[in-house]
Amino acid sequence: MTAAIALHPRADDALPHRLWRSAAQTAEGHMIRTADFRAWFAGRARAHRFRVDRIVFDDLDAWSFAPGTGNLRHRTGRFFSVEGLSIALGDGEVRSWEQPIIHQPEAGILGILTKDFDGVPHFLLQAKMEPGNPNQLQLSPTVQATRSNYTGVHRGAGVRYLEHFAGPRRGRVLVDVLQSEHGSWFYRKSNRNMLVEATSEVVPHEDFCWLTLGQIGELLSLDNVVNMDTRTVLACLPMAAPEAGAVHSDAELQSWFTVERSRWNTVIECKPLAGIAGWERDAFSVHRPDGRYFRLVAVSVEASNREVTSWSQPLIEPTGTGVAAFLVRDIGGVPHLLVQAKPEAGLLDTVELAPTVQCNPANSAHLPAEDRPPFLDLVLAAPAERIRYEALHSEEGGRFLNAESRYLFVDVTEDEVAPQPPAGFTWATVGQLGALSGHGHYLNVQTRTLLSCLNAGTVRLS
Repeated sequence: MTAAIALHPRADDALPHRLWRSAAQTAEGHMIRTADFRAWFAGRARAHRFRVDRIVFDDLDAWSFAPGTGNLRHRTGRFFSVEGLSIALGDGEVRSWEQPIIHQPEAGILGILTKDFDGVPHFLLQAKMEPGNPNQLQLSPTVQATRSNYTGVHRGAGVRYLEHFAGPRRGRVLVDVLQSEHGSWFYRKSNRNMLVEATSEVVPHEDFCWLTLGQIGELLSLDNVVNMDTRTVLACLPMAAPEAGAVHSDAELQSWFTVERSRWNTVIECKPLAGIAGWERDAFSVHRPDGRYFRLVAVSVEASNREVTSWSQPLIEPTGTGVAAFLVRDIGGVPHLLVQAKPEAGLLDTVELAPTVQCNPANSAHLPAEDRPPFLDLVLAAPAERIRYEALHSEEGGRFLNAESRYLFVDVTEDEVAPQPPAGFTWATVGQLGALSGHGHYLNVQTRTLLSCLNAGTVRLS
């Protein structure tokens, strides 16, 4: 059963809450003007050579399908492997299936360094290339590295600024929490999401820049600029103050979630990739014959500013663009978000809190309206005046190729969503979700992306 947690901040946490809320209002930075960011970012793209090419599996260097199991693995046994997964759910539209999944048992570090300049918190972000990014270069955390990377398994250059997050020179830790990654494509993968205040001088490398939270908020309104790893760390900032008037108390919300986690009678088993039903392998991909959901592919990569400047690797490539949307409604004068307790096969606890809608519409386009994901048609048909926020963001570019989702906040009325929503859904305030972000495995990665937009001031609900 889920352990009880404190949703509201302690009194001695009040200062950081006020400080970061104030920072979200600060649109201009002291290190780079927002108007100058585009030129800086474009200059970083011109300064380096980036290239990603699709290749056949046989051309992968150091990767191979293991005899017998067919699992795709690195010769060192590190980094990650691609294996098979068998899933049986006790409920749901699809109750059993098999699929490939990334198995990466080591926890990486997603760390953002913060420092005050003229009394305003700034955050050190990196213009980093990831092979799966549709536009290659995006803003990543100060440190974004798997354990294999930062312990030097790749035999490349060291990870810049790692000393601020690990070891005796570490700065003052403000946030450090294990959070899940995409439960549809990772098997029980977690990363340390860290925010660390620098306690010594930090000289930014030319590929890094200091930005205020307000500046990052402006960039989150643009397509494919702020990467997933930055978004998930920003979601963990303890920003929102407790609201009075939540339709459900903290205890009621947690009890509801505990019931939701308990009701799924799931059987999830790893199995050889070569033995999964409904999938085929050819020279270029592991895929479903009907072309739905996703495929496993291989790429070769050149990136002159990475710790290793060339390599090859497998990537998961989804078919179609996802949608992740929160429905928003004022209840008693307090903005509420409609959350769902969504099971995903790769999650450690099977169920985490997800946006109201989280799916790839192409996968259910052939179904009658009553069988499509709840509220999907409401989101897709929302008029412009109901959409508070919409942007296209890519997912983890180090493991997924061209994986993009439309992220939205959409206003609804009481007539469209009743006070008692369908099973598996409930109303929660921003403050309640923000408090849960300080604890691991409550909010999934799509929820954390949307929460980052609220924390950074990109979206205002009241």
